[in-house]
Amino acid sequence: MQIAEITSFISFVLAQVQEQSTIGYLQQKFIEGGGFMWPILACLVLGLGFAIERFWTLSRATMNTKKFVVQVKDALSKGGVKDAIKLCENTRGSAASVFHAGLLRADEGLEASEKAIMAYGGMEMNFLERGLIWISTFINLAPLLGFTGTVQGMIQAFDAIKEAAQISPSIVAGGIAVALLTTLFGLIVAMILQVLYNYFVSRIDRIISDMEESSIELIDALYEMKK
Repeated sequence: MQIAEITSFISFVLAQVQEQSTIGYLQQKFIEGGGFMWPILACLVLGLGFAIERFWTLSRATMNTKKFVVQVKDALSKGGVKDAIKLCENTRGSAASVFHAGLLRADEGLEASEKAIMAYGGMEMNFLERGLIWISTFINLAPLLGFTGTVQGMIQAFDAIKEAAQISPSIVAGGIAVALLTTLFGLIVAMILQVLYNYFVSRIDRIISDMEESSIELIDALYEMKK
């Protein structure tokens, strides 16, 4: 039992040492990358900030539209448009907001409800996509900053070669390695943000598709009521 505890403690200590050495290595490479590493890091931080905001917004906008459509139809059949409106007001989600706009115009006819649903659906789509343009901007900006930092680093490397008056392998290799750090960091940031961007686009498309299908069912339900 004591041997197992000692082995576990040693493994824990080694893991902590390895983690600290990894963090120290990354910090060293970040410093070696030069001044362009900071704006690239800012792109990552800001991009993740917008990603967190979009994740929270889309989580609130997502709902089980099929179940909600059934609930709205039941409300329409039992209590009419007023009960359906109350149900939409007490339900969170994009489809509920679009349904609410259409039901408020139900007394004016099906055409008015359809126009209200289309207008509010467009507004809801813009709301869901808000902020994605900034994530896309940071995706493009991060590697560009990295390439710019690399060009600056290459210039400094060649200046060092010129001052040394010789082409030393250590000078050439060291300078180029440092120069490429910004490109590496910029590409990593762009890849992280690109994955998040694609995820949000896919999720928004799914929400919009559900809204469109459920809106058609709502119009059909209102049409049946008018008969």
